[in-house]
Amino acid sequence: MRDKSQLDLTALDTYLSANLDGYTGPLEATKFAIGQSNPTFELRTPSKTYVLRRKPPGVLLKSAHAVEREFRVQSALADSAVPVPRMMLLCEDDDIIGSAFYVMERLQGRVFLEPTTAEADNPTRSGIFDEMNRVLADLHDVDVDAVGLSDYGPPGNYFERQIARWTKQYRASETTTIPEMDALISALEGAIPNDDGQRALVHGDYRIDNLMFEQNGSRCIGVLDWELSTIGHPYADLAAVIMQWQLPPGNEGRGLAGIDRQALGIPSDQEFIGRYCQRRGLPGIKNFGFYLAFNFFRMAGILQGVYKRALDGNASDPKRAQVFGTYVPVFAKHGLEALKS
Repeated sequence: MRDKSQLDLTALDTYLSANLDGYTGPLEATKFAIGQSNPTFELRTPSKTYVLRRKPPGVLLKSAHAVEREFRVQSALADSAVPVPRMMLLCEDDDIIGSAFYVMERLQGRVFLEPTTAEADNPTRSGIFDEMNRVLADLHDVDVDAVGLSDYGPPGNYFERQIARWTKQYRASETTTIPEMDALISALEGAIPNDDGQRALVHGDYRIDNLMFEQNGSRCIGVLDWELSTIGHPYADLAAVIMQWQLPPGNEGRGLAGIDRQALGIPSDQEFIGRYCQRRGLPGIKNFGFYLAFNFFRMAGILQGVYKRALDGNASDPKRAQVFGTYVPVFAKHGLEALKS
């Protein structure tokens, strides 16, 4: 068995030498602490630095950890208003390093792990949040037919499809009965809105720690971690932002609950939603509580999957992943509360 936290650098160097234009070894690699789902590495050579994302080893849930889809969607967005790293190489041969992987450009910028963005001053912080809003609106305005992504997700009611999918994946990784999660699944199934015809490219995990900003300003230079992207409903992405903000700050939730946003130059939930609607020419959003509850449900399902992989010995960061299991009922409770709003 290969060490799950390491790469076979000899095999990888040989493969990149033969397949990646401009590549010259020798090769060194360091695993990023982020990237719980798909392990991510910085690759260093004497002349250039790259980033590699791979599927985790071990038995995986069907359709999960789709690095091939990440590569495809970011390649399609290369010339759009949505900033993404430049894609360089996709390898679908599991025999090279033990799982499929892709190599992309190494962006040089900063990632804020929490929306408090403590490292920024107020004017920069306000710009960061407006840029976050701008990129999200531009993402949802991408012409999926023009960029070759019309088949990137199936037709039909996105939320109906997603709830069924994540319920199935949750059941596959369930380790004990969580009453709050069972109640949330049942409530969501009975509250799905009628399909309003909106069909857009959605990121699936849009939050500030999946964005990279320029080192000394507020411009977004890259949207990262596209594993959950598909063609779906744009309000799912918007509600994902608001979901995170409703959680406590710090390691417990990386949110904004209890934070004086006005004092920091951070928009309120309604200000952020209003600016998004303005950018996209929308009159407003009805029944936002459902979209919020959906995101709490899906995140609970993701956390349960990470926890199950930790128990099975396949997690990217086993110690941290095991903690995630305790968050599942917490997210489910938040989802039930959001449905009442």
